[in-house]
Amino acid sequence: MKYFFSAGEASGDIHAAQVIRSLREHDPEAEITFLGGDEMAAATGHAPLIHYRRMAYMGFIDVARHLPQVLGNLATAKKAIAAMRPDAVVLVDYPGFNLKLAEYAHSLGIPVHYYIAPKLWAWKEYRIKKLRKYVDRIYSILPFEPEWFGERGVKVEYVGNPSVEEVDAALKGLPSREEFNRIYGLDRRPILALVPGSRIGEIKANLPVMDAVARRHPEMQAVVAGAPSISPEVYRQYTSLPVVHATTLQLMSYARAALVTSGTASLESALAGAPQVVCYRAVGWKWAHDLFMHILKIPYCSLPNLITGRIDRQARDEVNREAVKSGVRGWIIPEMLVHNCTPDTVDAQLAPLLGDTPQREAQLEGYRQVRQRLATTRSAAATVARRIAGKE
Repeated sequence: MKYFFSAGEASGDIHAAQVIRSLREHDPEAEITFLGGDEMAAATGHAPLIHYRRMAYMGFIDVARHLPQVLGNLATAKKAIAAMRPDAVVLVDYPGFNLKLAEYAHSLGIPVHYYIAPKLWAWKEYRIKKLRKYVDRIYSILPFEPEWFGERGVKVEYVGNPSVEEVDAALKGLPSREEFNRIYGLDRRPILALVPGSRIGEIKANLPVMDAVARRHPEMQAVVAGAPSISPEVYRQYTSLPVVHATTLQLMSYARAALVTSGTASLESALAGAPQVVCYRAVGWKWAHDLFMHILKIPYCSLPNLITGRIDRQARDEVNREAVKSGVRGWIIPEMLVHNCTPDTVDAQLAPLLGDTPQREAQLEGYRQVRQRLATTRSAAATVARRIAGKE
């Protein structure tokens, strides 16, 4: 059979590669064309039609600046689908681009599978009309999503969370901390992991804050987690701290604590057992924060907080009211967002996590709850592969 995959960023590349490997177990002769990255290339044995480095634009301004390239990527993908006529189109997250491919594939009568349901419960709920109309099967990696989508007339299946198996696989057979230090030229101080995101805009906004906080803790060995698609020179613009590339999960597993830009990395840090503060700077204006929270329909931004709590706006209002009364946030992980993401505010949340404190133990207990809620009996990638191959 023939398959067309589309993943527009680093995390999607990893998740899609796992599905492709499982798919080949059911269909060894599978012909796969894809938009993605190095992980998918390793799984298929050939280069992508378009590498996600040419696709990973986020936000209105970033997309507008690169609009000719975005439109060119879309045209290239559509042309490939029309020429290939695959038995299935498999879309992985990245909804702004992928929903356009869903509409096109549907117009050609090609079955459309969507792995990692778009987070419409957070914003842009209007996109649900396209999901309902153009997508045949939707696979969720968050346990609260099937109910939310079901209430809106869209059937979504929870298949488990791929980060659980990916983190566990990455942490098997780890080198000793001494060997890790030797490989990357680190010293013996406890590690503070800085994870500033996988996009240049995120790094530019968040790494300077993380660097400033790290320098307040000379007793810690601060190390930056470099994204595989980002050149080392990018990091050198914002920090002189050591940068290790393509070993983020290992770094988190050794870390005493972490500063993490909101996204998949916050869940990975939880699964790796590194207490964390979530940071998301973007711009530092209070009105931007207020607008951001008005647009969002959810009480939190980080995945561990969402997985263990409620996701509606009423819940956020209740959390905020209790916070005003008690001064205690209703979260597992502290989230320092927009104008609240400053060296002072981030450090105030980080400092208690560095010692053997109630705050640290509460976060680690929250991590145990996260694992419990994500648990399934079968691999997410294996389940999705069977569905795509028509085995279930």
